[in-house]
Amino acid sequence: MLKKISILLIDDHKLLRDVWATVLGSDMRFRIVGSTGDTDEALQLTKTKNPEVVLLDINLPGTTGFHLSKELQKVSPYSKIIAVTMYALPAYAKRMMQTGASGYVTKNSSKEEMIDAIIKVAAGDKYVCHDIKEKIALNVLNAEEGETDIESLTRRELEIIKLLQQGLSSKIIGEQLDVSQKTIEVHRYHILKKLNLKNTASLINLVNQRGL
Repeated sequence: MLKKISILLIDDHKLLRDVWATVLGSDMRFRIVGSTGDTDEALQLTKTKNPEVVLLDINLPGTTGFHLSKELQKVSPYSKIIAVTMYALPAYAKRMMQTGASGYVTKNSSKEEMIDAIIKVAAGDKYVCHDIKEKIALNVLNAEEGETDIESLTRRELEIIKLLQQGLSSKIIGEQLDVSQKTIEVHRYHILKKLNLKNTASLINLVNQRGL
């Protein structure tokens, strides 16, 4: 009888966990052993269930996947970590791998790619999704244009960039994020400074080029 790959799902969005549990649970090669969006419970489940593969969202309330990845491996060295994120950033993938993770996929990845990642990682291989490979290739091709310190951006700064791409003003962004307009303006200033850009137009052009 074929041994099923045991999987633990860690994501603070229950709907996404339920979707992946349904999709992967219907595949005879996999067995879902747990699902949570809570950091403490994630550590406890990993310790008691010893899953072969952990699908870990890197954006969790109160912590980051970078930190939690290390903690999960302490309580269950046997478990292989696959980071799952909305950010197709090569710098994030590199940082995640440096924590000991074995894979990195984005939430734009297809079901087939996720399954491929799980199977390869469970077999002891490393896996980086197509989104990241394309970004790495693009970054190499654009290297002569100068490097930008994208990996230095915080989660909140990335959220603001996403809203700026939608054409929203600082006032509207502040209302959506429940902070003042002045706070958003400060964030925008720091974003431009970090990326060595002159204005929002050049910022939008850059993130569109990089597919952020």
